[in-house]
Amino acid sequence: MAAIPARAGATATASGSLPRSTGRRRRNAVVVAAATGTGPAVPQEGALERPAWSGETPLSRLVGALIAFKPLYSLMKLASREVIIRTAEKSNIPWREMTKKVLESDVYEVFERIRDPNLVYPNYYLSPFHAYDEGNLSWLAAAEAEPATMSIAKRAIPEATSIEEANQIVRGNWLNAIEEHHLKYSGNCQINDILDIGCSVGVSTRYLAEKFPSAQAVGLDLSPYFLAVAAQREEKLSRQNPIRWVHANGEATGLPSDSFDLVSLAYVCHECPARAITGLVKEAFRVLRPGGTIALTDNSPKSKVLQELSPVLFTLMKSTEPFLDEYYMLDLEETMRQVGFINVCSILTDARHRTVTATVPY
Repeated sequence: MAAIPARAGATATASGSLPRSTGRRRRNAVVVAAATGTGPAVPQEGALERPAWSGETPLSRLVGALIAFKPLYSLMKLASREVIIRTAEKSNIPWREMTKKVLESDVYEVFERIRDPNLVYPNYYLSPFHAYDEGNLSWLAAAEAEPATMSIAKRAIPEATSIEEANQIVRGNWLNAIEEHHLKYSGNCQINDILDIGCSVGVSTRYLAEKFPSAQAVGLDLSPYFLAVAAQREEKLSRQNPIRWVHANGEATGLPSDSFDLVSLAYVCHECPARAITGLVKEAFRVLRPGGTIALTDNSPKSKVLQELSPVLFTLMKSTEPFLDEYYMLDLEETMRQVGFINVCSILTDARHRTVTATVPY
């Protein structure tokens, strides 16, 4: 991932082309294709526990020193943004057209309805990141979120012939990992209530709602700008169980304890300092019912692709991701165990990303 696109994934299709849950364990065809050699290559781990450009390595300290030089940092931020937009448009993602459509819509009216004016933002959330001085608290960030995240799948599956094909693989593998974990470890606990923390403009939330159509899904985010875009789009869809959008802090949601069967955090943790990641995991444990599943999908420190990024790319990436080192240095699986989760499983669901799942004990 580079800068902006590390948010809630690529566009969900209204037709629900991803497989829906039937209550039986199964594997998506794209996973089978990968294993049989008729599809994309099976994701590979690198030789290291984490990239050499992360943490306290000499290379990481050098990159940090470059980023700390303000004039150079400004150039890096601008270059990173240009690389992201240019790469997306080369993949036939109409970045500027999609952004303009949002900014010229009635999304501003939705903003006033969905925003909690009393919400206090954590300090880390006010930091500049993703090449935006205001972070996620701006209309430009919200308007560009969907075209930016659409490019995640194409970068993860570069051999795919289209964004749609790449998306089916990335999102299909992620959803299958969730379903298979829940079926294996949660007994007869059905997924009736879903909470998507850090839902951004609601792409991951819509995928979850399509996968589990009988469940009630809630999308929660700190950015009212993102939520306004999510809610405005959802209003145009016809859904058996409409998604509910909540403006709140994922570390202290204000939602009742033991009220969800699945809590998802998609491409969220790498944007947070370690203390916030721990807070998110604790809150997920609190709101999940016994037998419930947590699923965190994000960059994998063990990804061979990420470990072998070129110096230019990882320097640009780190220039817009202030908490990336903390994410890579944190033992996420052990953090989840210490909070109380059991059956912690971590797998590469594509060449860049891992999905970590775990269960609340009965």
